Amino acid sequence: MDIESLKLFCDVIKLRGFTQAAAANSITQSAVSQRLKALEKRFGARLLERRGSEMQLTQAGEAVYRGARRILGELREVEEHLQELSGQDGGAVRVATIYSVGLYELDPFVKMFLKIHPNIEVQVEYSRVNKIYQDVINGAVDLGIVAYATAKPHIRSIAFSQDEMVLICPPDHPFARQESISLKRLAGQPLVTFHRDIPTRGELDALLRKEGVTPVVKAEFDNIELIKRAVEIGMGVSIVPSITVRSEIQAGLLKALSLAEGPFMRPIAIVYRRGRSLPPAAKKFIAVLTGNGPGM
Repeated sequence: MDIESLKLFCDVIKLRGFTQAAAANSITQSAVSQRLKALEKRFGARLLERRGSEMQLTQAGEAVYRGARRILGELREVEEHLQELSGQDGGAVRVATIYSVGLYELDPFVKMFLKIHPNIEVQVEYSRVNKIYQDVINGAVDLGIVAYATAKPHIRSIAFSQDEMVLICPPDHPFARQESISLKRLAGQPLVTFHRDIPTRGELDALLRKEGVTPVVKAEFDNIELIKRAVEIGMGVSIVPSITVRSEIQAGLLKALSLAEGPFMRPIAIVYRRGRSLPPAAKKFIAVLTGNGPGM
């Protein structure tokens, strides 16, 4: 067993296939298969099994995958620390973010960071909030970006930004004639909203309960894009972060109304594992996100 075999195994999972992993590492698919067979022999267990058209991790594979990512992450930290000692600027920062922040807020910061640190790679993946916390704790990523960060024993958080929550509706909806609306007007209204396991949904539900409002939940989605499309076609109204609907407002596809009882702000935070020494690249990325980097 060697580090390259562990990396290949992780690439097969991350890239969802032997062909993709082979291409990413400039080797043949058969070479990838041979490396993984050697890993299975080393651990005495099958790591992958075919389910339909997809290869999925076995229980043993899950354990090896978690361990391999942790080992590779620690090796990368050592390499980056040595680079820092030598005065070099390099390495990578791994970031997991919720969709709404990744799609609408993060890109300008990534571009700014790469301009300041062109030799550092930024790896961004979109994920559900529960998985982000899990990946941060397990060391699969360096940083997570979440809304309504919750207190957890192994997590530290840093404030990043705040998004104002607004009501959106189609331009031909009766609400569209207003610039502001009371939450009480949502009583009995069809509502398109986030899945129940998403923190923003929990906060919105609590807000409506406080105002004594019981809307009719028409549809639930885990993706802000699907929520916007559902509102556009008239399934109902929704309450979303204002930054996520700027282009639709400008294009006349949606109307945004401020909430009369507000403003209600959605806090966004950077999270990382407590007790872990962050890699230099991750520290530099945090500095740019929080406005404390060079030239900020």
